[in-house]
Amino acid sequence: QVQLVESGGGLVQAGGSLRLSCAASGRTLSSYVMGWFRQAPGKDREFVAAIRWSDGDTGYADSVKGRFTISRDNAKNTVYLQMNSLKPEDTAVYYCAARSIPQIASNWHVYSYWGQGTQVTVSS
Repeated sequence: QVQLVESGGGLVQAGGSLRLSCAASGRTLSSYVMGWFRQAPGKDREFVAAIRWSDGDTGYADSVKGRFTISRDNAKNTVYLQMNSLKPEDTAVYYCAARSIPQIASNWHVYSYWGQGTQVTVSS
């Protein structure tokens, strides 16, 4: 089992920045892929970014490329999502997820472990 706890959400004005954190525990993550997803009211859960723990390889949704950066801290077993140039359309609940197969994927169905989510609200 992998436990994931997100933090760092909040209210920010358009153009501002936030950094989300996802603290992982319960398993060694060296063979895992960690992902960030988001879900706005009335919309499907959508992929934001993912990182392969072993080599740091990353993938991003087109909508966040150049604005968001995913990273990991091996010592802290924590994944981060640095979000810059935020837009009102980035408003959503952001979820951290993990999958035990070391292949970056954008389909949320293939991730086995999920955090509780953290709200990000961007005002215009």
